[in-house]
Amino acid sequence: MNSLIPTVDAALRTLFAQPRASRAFTAPVTLDEQPKELSAADKNLAGALMRVNHVGEICAQALYTAGALATSNAVTREHFLAAAKEEADHLAWTQTRLDELGARASLLNPLWYAGAFGLGLIAGKLGDAVSYGFVFETEAQVEAHLHSHLDLLPVGDHTSRAIVAEMKADEARHGQEARDLGAIDLPPPVKALMAAAAKVMTTVAHRI
Repeated sequence: MNSLIPTVDAALRTLFAQPRASRAFTAPVTLDEQPKELSAADKNLAGALMRVNHVGEICAQALYTAGALATSNAVTREHFLAAAKEEADHLAWTQTRLDELGARASLLNPLWYAGAFGLGLIAGKLGDAVSYGFVFETEAQVEAHLHSHLDLLPVGDHTSRAIVAEMKADEARHGQEARDLGAIDLPPPVKALMAAAAKVMTTVAHRI
């Protein structure tokens, strides 16, 4: 019961509380990279892309919270909780940017959270190596996804691009940490299913 209380609290905070970052992303600093007024079309595009990224951070909170709940290893639990704290910065950055762009978060966030939590819990119950493997593959796919957004975001939206670049670096580090801690290489069919599920999520979240 004691472990369920912080788990429920984490879910409620992720889905319904205003996230607050403990650190700032590396904001544009040179004169030609100062935030500029975007056209309506660029705002709509950036808002849709940042909504997808916000959903990714909702899922990251669910994944790491589930991993912490499922493991019996104190070191693994602390690692997942620390990673969740860092990912919470991403959640705050993307939420703030959505607000600045006049865009909304996905209406399906509770569904995305529940799905990611369920998958993370299953992976965790199969052992730490599988749980780390699931994290490694997830982070690898997220890193690639964020890389694509650097190509898709409006060229003049330096703020969103700076956020995505910082997130991408963090995701790469989290993936490598999972690998270093003993992540197994998931079977190709599992990777393919994860990629297909991610494609559905990003396509739907882009609009809803």
